[in-house]
Amino acid sequence: MALTGRTALIAALGSLPVGILAPSWTGMLAVNAPLSLAILCDYALAAPVRTLRFTRSGDTSVRLGDRAEVGLTISNPSGRRLRAQLRDAWPPSSWAAGTDQAASRHKVVVPAGERRRLSTVLRPTRRGDRHAEELTIRSYGPLGLAARQGRHHVPWTVRVLPPFASRKHLPSRLARLRELDGRTSALMRGQGTEFDSLRDYVAGDDTRSIDWRASARRNTVAVRTWRPERDRHILLVLDTGRTSAGRVGDVPRLDASMDAALLLTALASRAGDRVDLLAYDRRVRARVQGRAAAERLPAMVDALAPLEPELVETDARGLSATALRSAPRRSLIVLLTSLEAAPVEEGLLPVLPQLTQRHTVLVASVSDPHVQEMSAARGDAESVYAAAAAAQEQAQRSRTADQLRRHGVTVVDAAPDALAPALADAYLALKAAGRL
Repeated sequence: MALTGRTALIAALGSLPVGILAPSWTGMLAVNAPLSLAILCDYALAAPVRTLRFTRSGDTSVRLGDRAEVGLTISNPSGRRLRAQLRDAWPPSSWAAGTDQAASRHKVVVPAGERRRLSTVLRPTRRGDRHAEELTIRSYGPLGLAARQGRHHVPWTVRVLPPFASRKHLPSRLARLRELDGRTSALMRGQGTEFDSLRDYVAGDDTRSIDWRASARRNTVAVRTWRPERDRHILLVLDTGRTSAGRVGDVPRLDASMDAALLLTALASRAGDRVDLLAYDRRVRARVQGRAAAERLPAMVDALAPLEPELVETDARGLSATALRSAPRRSLIVLLTSLEAAPVEEGLLPVLPQLTQRHTVLVASVSDPHVQEMSAARGDAESVYAAAAAAQEQAQRSRTADQLRRHGVTVVDAAPDALAPALADAYLALKAAGRL
């Protein structure tokens, strides 16, 4: 039987896609034929969403804490004007908490046969790759009573890089490096340094640096000045096992280690040394090797960006073997790991002689400043017990560091904010002593 009049309108409206009508309209449709006709016409005049075309452009990388802008171009090939609301969905960590709703939603009008560009501003709160999810678009009719809705997948990836907050310490360390390198009038001595020039003796100079032959020729006392050797090899080994997942304050230990590794890379590259990177727990998680000086730091930043701690115990023997293969000749091996007693005594100490026999080894670890605060707490029984526990932890950490030093290892133990400059200072001290 053919349907006519109001019955035909209601049947037509009932065939529309679910969800295009507001719930408040449903009770009115059966009794208000003009309104029903208006809604049906409004839906018919809404621009189709399936034929829309989308392309992305914009930033593909951003440092953690900075903003990235991703463009979205909408092309409307249909003959109807597009009036739409669009949600450009990204993972929650692409914005600070509570700000994603406004940042990901857009209103857009695209005339028939034209295109428009929108921008979504991301402020990521975590390192790693952020992938665009589905975008949802709702196309309204001229009256705004009904709408067509659809989804499109438009892939795009923004890599969130480590923030490299410690770069603020680089100018002061470069100034010290220039002194060591003989660019200022600083005297250097020691095995493993290269002769630079002669100058007149001044009070306080080391008598072992006097060049007696040159002094005889010049009729004045001449001393040799030295500069550190260049082209030394440094291997940064980043422990990505379970201990790197611990948080100190609001910073994961792994992130603090990354920051220290980046500062040392920038400093050593300016010193003319070669720096490689190895991230390991039970297998190699990241590797940067054999890069030119200009490419080294960007390559390391890119390799570290997606790196996350693995909740497994680090295979110390595998780490040692991989490090030895990565450093075939004498090198400085910088191991960024934990100073917890059990992992060091059971994992690192048994394999340490293999490393120290051929290489200079430096162990850098992140300490918790809250433990220092607890050790000084007094006032009530709870504070005293907390202080006793903190003192015990500090004593154990000190014993572990002493064990490493007895094997000839240089140990750097510092809070997250201080680890990077402390590691850079230790590198400069080794260089000044001619141990590289």
